[in-house]
Amino acid sequence: MALGTGLSGCATTRYAATTLTADGVRVALREFVIEGSSPVAYRPFVVVRDEALRFPICVFRFGETDYSALWMQCAHQGAELQASGTALQCPAHGSEFDSRGQVTNGPAAAPLRSFPVRLAGHDLFLDLRAAS
Repeated sequence: MALGTGLSGCATTRYAATTLTADGVRVALREFVIEGSSPVAYRPFVVVRDEALRFPICVFRFGETDYSALWMQCAHQGAELQASGTALQCPAHGSEFDSRGQVTNGPAAAPLRSFPVRLAGHDLFLDLRAAS
């Protein structure tokens, strides 16, 4: 199943074109490239949204081979998180999480659910079977 790309109302959020499989999600590495940038510049994150997923997944890029994939559901009371810069924020009660899913501001006490990410050619594969 493929999703179209686009920008949300916030110019920094990119909703990535993805392919959902039985085991996970594939995201093209080119989704992180900022078009027209010279030299090449990269977005710090892209958001994966699919009707089959209850919540979106935010994929942060730290380098060519270093990524994290975080379930955008607040660990406090389950509200959908919003991505901003290098953090995820809860609009319901103010919890904040860093780009690795660790709590930086409560009331949430537990880290976010994360998914293993591996390089697969020109794509990332987010393994939805092995969430932590």
